[in-house]
Amino acid sequence: MTTIRAARTADVRAIRDLIDVYSADGSLLSKATVTIFEQIQEFLVAEIDGTVIGCGALHVMWEDLAEVRTLAVRPDQARHGIGSQILEQLLTNARELGIKRVFCLTFMKEFFGRHGFVEIDDTLVGHDVYEQLLQSYDEGVAEFLGLERVKPNTLGNFRMLRESL
Repeated sequence: MTTIRAARTADVRAIRDLIDVYSADGSLLSKATVTIFEQIQEFLVAEIDGTVIGCGALHVMWEDLAEVRTLAVRPDQARHGIGSQILEQLLTNARELGIKRVFCLTFMKEFFGRHGFVEIDDTLVGHDVYEQLLQSYDEGVAEFLGLERVKPNTLGNFRMLRESL
């Protein structure tokens, strides 16, 4: 049976391994291990019999906007609904925080589409919020804003949004 739970620092190595599997082909962006530790409270993990087999994170970007990040399932466990379980729990967490819109940057358009996400091409925030987000050091925020310095990281990705959680 799969359990979805909040990640702990002891899970960082397993999360790192999942990221490495998918960042090798560019499906996920790599993250420094220190960044995973810094963001551990954003992560959920899926485990079976104490072994981490999947992960995902919810990064709050603004009052009503968050991003699903680093959603990954071990390849030998793929296509069993584990990614969907993680995503649904992340969306529940977003609702509990009062988030109304969840964004993702992904190659998995069909997967996110099945969960109510739609492709977008416009900016999701007004000018004032955009200016505030420019002050963030987070690379994911830079990708969300479409800044030139991160464009090579986002080529071919779909910008998707789910509203009205």
